[in-house]
Amino acid sequence: MTGIISDNVARTSGLIKAAAGGGAWNLVRTETASSSSTISFVHGSSDVDFSTYPIYLFKCINIHPSAQSFFGFNFSTDAGSNYNATKTSTNFRAYHDEGDSSTDLDYKDGDDISQGTGQVLTAGNLGNANDETLCGELWLFKPSSTTYVKHFIWRSSCVSSAPAAFDCWVTGYVNTTDDVDGVQFAMSSGDVDSGTIKLFGLSDS
Repeated sequence: MTGIISDNVARTSGLIKAAAGGGAWNLVRTETASSSSTISFVHGSSDVDFSTYPIYLFKCINIHPSAQSFFGFNFSTDAGSNYNATKTSTNFRAYHDEGDSSTDLDYKDGDDISQGTGQVLTAGNLGNANDETLCGELWLFKPSSTTYVKHFIWRSSCVSSAPAAFDCWVTGYVNTTDDVDGVQFAMSSGDVDSGTIKLFGLSDS
C-alpha cells in the first residue's frame, strides 16, 4: 500500500488504497575517504545544492578511523570557510560489550552542546582495529531556510575500542536563521582512514 486511507464512505470492504504519491530520494553526492582529515559537502561545489530539497540525509558507511577517536560533524553558514555554526544538542547512548560483562544506557551530558560552535560528537571512542567501523546517518531539515533554525538528527552503530556495540542518538539544531551551506565530517583526532558518505535529498513529490 503506497498511500493512506483516502475514502471509505459507503463501502463495507475495509481499507481503501489511496492514490500513489509522496517524495523520492535522490542521490546528490558520494564522497569516499582515504586517509582524509575531513569530508565536506559544500553548497555550489561538486554538484551539492542545499536549496533543492526540504530534507537531506547523509549515509555514513563503514567509517574507519586511523586512531581510536570520536566521529563528529559540524556546519557552515559561509560556504565552508568556517565550520563553527552555533548549535544546541543533546546526546544519549546504549552500550554492550562483547564479553557480556558491561552494559549501559545513559544520557551523555558531557557531549551536549549549549550554544556552542564545536564539533558535534557521536558514538564513544570508535575502535580502529581492522574489523571496527561506524555506520550512521545524519538528517538535516530545510538547510536553506532563512526563517527558522535548522534541526538535525543523528543515529549510529559502531564498534568501540572495548570492543563493544554503541547505539548513539544525537538531536539538536543549528541556531541561526542564515542558511546552512556546508556540512563537514571528521574524527576528533586522526583521520578518516576509509569509508563512504552518501548525500541524498528528499523531493516533495
